[in-house]
Amino acid sequence: MKKMTHSAIDDSHPHKQLELPLSIKPALAASKAAGSNKLVRQLQARREVFDDLRFTHKVVDPSLEHHTNSYDFAPVAYLTLAADSSIVDANQFAECLLGIPRSSLCRQRFAKLVSEESQSIFNAFLNKTLAIRHHQSCKVALQIAGRLMWIEIKAIADPMLQTCRAAVSDITEHKRTERQLELATLAYQAIDEAIMITDADNSIVAVNPAFTTLTGYTEEEVLGQCANLFKTDCHDSRFYLSIWKALRKTGHWQGEIWNRRKNGEIYLEWLSINTNYDSNGNVLQRVAISTDITDRKRAEETMWKRANFDQLTCLPNRYLFYDRMQLAIKQACREGLPMALMLLDLDRFKEINDTLGHDMGDSLLLEIARRLNHCVRETDTVARLGGDEFAIILNEKEDCVGIERIAQSILQQLAEPLLLNGQKVNISASIGITFYPEDASEIEELMKNADQAMYDAKEAGRNHFSYFTRAVQNASQRQSSLANDLREALINNQLQLYYQPIMELASGVIYKAEALIRWRHPQHGWLCPTDFIAIAEKTGLIVEMSDWVFKEAARQVWLWRRYFDRRFQISINGSPMLIHCASDHKNSWFEHLQQNGLTVDSIGVEIDEGLLMDTSHDVSNMLFSFCDIGMPISIDDFGTGCSSLYLLQKFHIDYLKIDPSFVGKLVDQSNELMLCEAMIAMAHKLKIKVIAEGVETHHQCELLKKMGCDFAQGYLFSKPLSAGAFEALLAKRE
Repeated sequence: MKKMTHSAIDDSHPHKQLELPLSIKPALAASKAAGSNKLVRQLQARREVFDDLRFTHKVVDPSLEHHTNSYDFAPVAYLTLAADSSIVDANQFAECLLGIPRSSLCRQRFAKLVSEESQSIFNAFLNKTLAIRHHQSCKVALQIAGRLMWIEIKAIADPMLQTCRAAVSDITEHKRTERQLELATLAYQAIDEAIMITDADNSIVAVNPAFTTLTGYTEEEVLGQCANLFKTDCHDSRFYLSIWKALRKTGHWQGEIWNRRKNGEIYLEWLSINTNYDSNGNVLQRVAISTDITDRKRAEETMWKRANFDQLTCLPNRYLFYDRMQLAIKQACREGLPMALMLLDLDRFKEINDTLGHDMGDSLLLEIARRLNHCVRETDTVARLGGDEFAIILNEKEDCVGIERIAQSILQQLAEPLLLNGQKVNISASIGITFYPEDASEIEELMKNADQAMYDAKEAGRNHFSYFTRAVQNASQRQSSLANDLREALINNQLQLYYQPIMELASGVIYKAEALIRWRHPQHGWLCPTDFIAIAEKTGLIVEMSDWVFKEAARQVWLWRRYFDRRFQISINGSPMLIHCASDHKNSWFEHLQQNGLTVDSIGVEIDEGLLMDTSHDVSNMLFSFCDIGMPISIDDFGTGCSSLYLLQKFHIDYLKIDPSFVGKLVDQSNELMLCEAMIAMAHKLKIKVIAEGVETHHQCELLKKMGCDFAQGYLFSKPLSAGAFEALLAKRE
């Protein structure tokens, strides 16, 4: 079919009528000369068709009314379809939109481009369009060169030629947004945490099913009500004023709060409130996410006591003792004062227990615990490790004289006869003593040392104390040697950082990387990080090493922000030992960034899910410190642990890194695909960005793009590179 243009039929209205092509004008003249009006009537009918089509799709360039080639260059994709869906004509925009040359388009049926699931919709649409003169529309999916495209077609029939003129629009992004909204809505409805949304006046506008389960109020009962409906007398006015002060200042508040259910029951919940603003900074809504932690709080307290204290003597048990040992070692390291560990074992306790019975044995242990506490200061720790074995941590002892005086006092106190149920009982003890850091720097080694010293005291005739004097074993020597080499490596710049790029999927731009440490030993060559990281953690060098990693990454990110991308961010791995032992580092790190003109978001910290679940105060304080200064936090290997939405909200997690075990099995219709899709939707609902690790194929990358994943990392893009090689990669991509 040849392209048609339109000439003016009525010269009195040149801007409202169609212009005919030159090829038709001679025919019109001949027709008039012959007295025939048939061609005029056909052209007038066609003019009406074009007028209707312009009404149907108003974005068509007005120059269509005046110029022959305006159809070809219109900023809208136009197709002319026959009754069997054959493409009779197409303009240049249609060629660009579909990615198929017009010469190829006009030799095939449009129905062949339509995906299988949309065939019935398209066929019904085409039949109806040709049967009814009024304009019709439909939305269908196209399958073109392996890619899926959603389009909207608006068309009107040309009854004279039994064709229809169709305007085609790409709505793929709109469909993707609809899918994301569906997933977000599904997560909103299925999420275990209660969600309440209020307007700027603090009136409730929406709640989810979990909210009804938590409070007992139905949606109909709370809509339009003020959010203070659940308020109790457990908090004074200053508490609520502090919440509003934080919301007005930062738009966010989170913490524990007592609220009231519909039945009047008081419960404790963890509440997190975030504010949404309009473009002018005015409050649109506030979103409150809450979790009932009443039972968990009570259970945690009970379980913590059971897990940390001996049920008989109420002394710290073995678990809490190890925790106290870690704190004592940390304090000794920080203040430069030695710490002593005593292990104490009662002599012939089994004989007394078997002779007098277990009840008498328990009474004896209670009295021993009382006497031991009487011999030490409140700042020291007395623990029962099990049976008749006790341990004592003596902090800040400057000399052996004070240690020896305490040991002698304990032996004298325990040697005093005990009166149990009117019966006199004599008991003695053997004590082993070791020192940190003189004898060892690790808890297990100190325990072995003290146990050996206690055995020596028993061998000496019981009722004695003995110091550890045994030489360090071969394995310890090797570890110590490697630890010394590691210290030298830090001094002599033997350590290197390698960087693996993290690509933003939407743009294909790389402005993030993960820093990975490497060590080339002068004698042993390249060492596996798992070998020397473990030694660094045991010796405490992990703190100094992490400090070096942080400063080296900061130096590198300063260069890459200057020469490549101002958004550049490098993430470093947060060792569990670092989190436990280096809470003071967050201030020095923050100051280092400020001194070098870097913002806090230039360096991020990656932790694993296990550390997130750690309930110790050191971990919580360190993570809260990172949150306070605004340093980004990523959860590494997400999906393999037991993280909760409560903890993700509590610590303001910025990124979730999907574990490679999920990404590696990512194929169409797989369980891993559904899991990844759910994790991404959940994270986005919580305003957390997602990084997929271990991406190795283009198909995995495309699936992650369709799911809305934010970033990807893996060998598809690059292995870890030295700084120079990484810069070359960035320069090449630019």
